Amino acid sequence: MSAPLPEILHQLNADMREDPDWGAVAAYIPELGRIDPAQFGIAVATADGALHAAGDADTAFSVQSITKVFTLAIALGRAGDHLWKRVGREPSGRAFNSIVQLEAEGGRPRNPFINAGAIVVTDQVLTGCEPRETLGEIMQFVRTAASDDNIHINETVATSENVHGHRNYALAHFLASTGNLNNSPEKTLGTYFHHCAIEMSVKQLAMAGRFLIDSPQLPRMILTQRIRRLNALMMTCGHYDGSGDFAYRVGIPAKSGVGGGILAVVPGVASVAVWSPGLNRYGNSLKGTEAMARLARIMGWSVF
Repeated sequence: MSAPLPEILHQLNADMREDPDWGAVAAYIPELGRIDPAQFGIAVATADGALHAAGDADTAFSVQSITKVFTLAIALGRAGDHLWKRVGREPSGRAFNSIVQLEAEGGRPRNPFINAGAIVVTDQVLTGCEPRETLGEIMQFVRTAASDDNIHINETVATSENVHGHRNYALAHFLASTGNLNNSPEKTLGTYFHHCAIEMSVKQLAMAGRFLIDSPQLPRMILTQRIRRLNALMMTCGHYDGSGDFAYRVGIPAKSGVGGGILAVVPGVASVAVWSPGLNRYGNSLKGTEAMARLARIMGWSVF
């Protein structure tokens, strides 16, 4: 029988800090490039309402692409299956910001979690609204999911992404050239950069992920069928061209962000958030991936 979960998390924290290899931070976003990579936090929110954490669990960080899970939930609630006419559901097998793949496939992004796909999803949520209204809707969704109003957007990070987001602008302009953008690239990307700049601690992020557990003990924010679809996409596409490796090593749905965070879901059981800002070669948290693999193995968590 395994040790109690709090003890396991504290041991994982200690183990992660013993290895001197912390990976490399996402220096192409200058604000993220200034962060000390030698940090680690982990939190688990269980279906029975408990929250366990260890390490730098109260440190706020930029969740980046993890917000794509929340915007996709909103977009599907608004557009339903119509959204899939604009974006696919297949793993990309390429870097998250690939322009080559988008051009080869005629402006329909491979999935909603690569940058081009997330730009389309943001555009869908933005359509018929102003950016301020859309960001307010996204923030309200995240805060409600986390049961925490103390979650905010880091304007400095959003500005840094905008100033240095040339590749994302290239993706957005190509999408517009193929007719797959309803709003201007500037308007859509302004919204996209801001929701990617949402800051949370792993405690807040684990709580925010509870709506994907699909437990009768928790408040329901979206339909069960949609929860299953989101989890399926997280499993197959949530770690970009490292999704297969993560599925093989960990075996549960998860979404990463270049801020070093990972949000993972054990259906019916728990929501797990881990953060360490140093990244591996896929652009996913180095220590976070290792910690998730060890935690899943110890707890016997897998969808397979």
